[in-house]
Amino acid sequence: MQDLKVTLIQSELAWEDIDSNLAGFNSRIDAIEEDTHLIVLPEMFSTGFTMNAAILAQDMKGSAVKWIKEKSAEKNVDMVGSIIVDDGGKFFNRLVWAKPDGEIFTYDKKHLFRMAGEEKVYSAGNKNITVELNGWRIRPFICYDLRFPVWTRNVANQFDAAIFIANWPERRSAHWKALLQARAIENQCYMIGVNRVGKDGNGLSYSGDSSIIDPWGTIIFQKSNQTCIYTGELSYETLQKSRETFPVWMDADNDIIRSP
Repeated sequence: MQDLKVTLIQSELAWEDIDSNLAGFNSRIDAIEEDTHLIVLPEMFSTGFTMNAAILAQDMKGSAVKWIKEKSAEKNVDMVGSIIVDDGGKFFNRLVWAKPDGEIFTYDKKHLFRMAGEEKVYSAGNKNITVELNGWRIRPFICYDLRFPVWTRNVANQFDAAIFIANWPERRSAHWKALLQARAIENQCYMIGVNRVGKDGNGLSYSGDSSIIDPWGTIIFQKSNQTCIYTGELSYETLQKSRETFPVWMDADNDIIRSP
């Protein structure tokens, strides 16, 4: 199986301005010169992390989904990011994974950030997905999901890499960095974290700290407080050796143990 090239786009987001954000990411993606297999955008890349879903939500035929599908086909790469979706009258913070042939995979954020009242506006998802790309099995998550190891657990090596897209504020950046590293080590897989920078419409600051971390917990890439586009390579040999030479996964608990 070949190594996987992944491009992280860490950028500011125009507050609640879908057209401006799509235009901005259009330009940033056009500027990518390296070969890549996958482009990863932040959480709510078309709006910023807002609770104004009633005004900004689109259905799956809206401009944001149309754009990511068309851009994926144009560049012949997989693309992933989350948007606000109205699905049957319910709002979801929905991750959309587009493939160049037009196929779409979706994941609805499971853990809604109650400190911002997200659970009062959005409905929670209840199903994980695993997407295959060049033989790699990749499982995507959204922001607050990072704090919940049971939900993000890699049972019997079901996935080779995990993606966390986020709007994770700077004041808790230490948590973001520590948890990404912990998830890589405990799940013996690559971690890809993509966060935004700048300030949002609520005055919250974001330091980015987008990262690629290998199965040993080694930080391959991490960048703070600036817009950047980075293409990194995930080594299949490193993945396999970590699991073969230090097979922690073989001793993992198969069930959640609850106290009586």
